[in-house]
Amino acid sequence: MADCMRSCFRRCLNAPNSAVGYSMMEECTDLIMLDTKRMGQDVVLVKNGHRICGSGGALANYPIVQNKAYFEVKLQQSGMWGVGLATDVADLSHVPLGQDSQTWVLTSEGTITHKGEVLHKHVEIPQEGDVLGITYDHVEMNFYINGNSVHSPITGIKGKVYPVLYVFIEILLHMKTMTNHAWTL
Repeated sequence: MADCMRSCFRRCLNAPNSAVGYSMMEECTDLIMLDTKRMGQDVVLVKNGHRICGSGGALANYPIVQNKAYFEVKLQQSGMWGVGLATDVADLSHVPLGQDSQTWVLTSEGTITHKGEVLHKHVEIPQEGDVLGITYDHVEMNFYINGNSVHSPITGIKGKVYPVLYVFIEILLHMKTMTNHAWTL
C-alpha cells in the first residue's frame, strides 16, 4: 500500500534554496489528493486519496495551473514505482508510465522516461525513506532526491498536466503537494 499524497500548500519556491525548501515549510490544508476518477483500473486509493496501492497510476485531483509548483513523495517501500507529470488522457492502467507521449516520470530504476525513451539515467537510485521532490514552472520540470537536484531538467512539456504516481503491487509512497499558489481548476 502507498501513502502517496498528503496535500499541503507551501511557499517552497519562494525559499532561498527551493531544492531543500520542502523540509522548511509549514503544512496547510488537505485539498489536493489522488483522484478516484483518474486512476488505473487495478488501483485502489485509500486514506481519502492519500494512499495508493495495487498496480497502475493515479493523477492528482487538480492540474498544475499556477506559474510554479512543487510536490514531493516519500518512498515507503522499494519496488516498481514512478512519479512525475501526466496529461488527463494518459493510460493509467498500463505501467510503467513514461512509455507514451502523455507521461514524464522518474522511475524506481533511477531513470527519467518519456515516450518509452530514457531521457536521463542517474547513478543514485532512490531508496526506501528517500524524499523525491518535483518542481515544475511550465518551462521545465526538475527532480530532487532528499533535497538534492538530479540535474536533469525536462523541457517541452505542453498542455494541462497533473502530478502522477504509479505503483506496481504494494509499493508504499507518501506524497505531499506544495505550491506557492493554490491550484485551481
